[in-house]
Amino acid sequence: MQDQAWQAFSGRVSCEDQWHVDCVPVEWPLPAIQASRLAERNANTLTVIAALEERRAELGEDDSPLLQEMLRMDAKLNALIDIVNQLLVPVSSLPSRQPLRFNAVGAIVPAALVPPGEAFLLRLRFDVCRSLPLELVARPEKPLDESRIFVVFAPLGDALGDAIERLVFRHHRRKVAVTRQSAT
Repeated sequence: MQDQAWQAFSGRVSCEDQWHVDCVPVEWPLPAIQASRLAERNANTLTVIAALEERRAELGEDDSPLLQEMLRMDAKLNALIDIVNQLLVPVSSLPSRQPLRFNAVGAIVPAALVPPGEAFLLRLRFDVCRSLPLELVARPEKPLDESRIFVVFAPLGDALGDAIERLVFRHHRRKVAVTRQSAT
């Protein structure tokens, strides 16, 4: 089973970066009501992240008055989101940034973050909306070396799995674009 999960993880596009991340132990198996609430919160979080990232990415350069007004409104909304993030989750209260690679199957996390026990909640905060963490139930699967461990996520369901795959794809596409821009 371990090799199957690792092969499924390795065979998919994954997102690798440094995020504010922490882990807390949870009971396993997760009670159905708690799993349902967690899935709903995660779906909402992924929707908010997608909306915020899309809004920032879609704006181009144009001289039309309507687009200029939209750009001003976008800047105001970005400022408002940044203010709310600072009030709700000040940078000083965030967990430290950690290197993390993940997709809808699982993640490679620093071994020091993984609490003892059968399962834990991996809480991942994205810069566009630090106040809404993506919280995924994970189980340690196999150590990769003394400092990193591969963890597999509890079944996410089709909708949540697809939403995570879209998030991973957007981040991967953005990294490729940045790499291409810096090469030219």
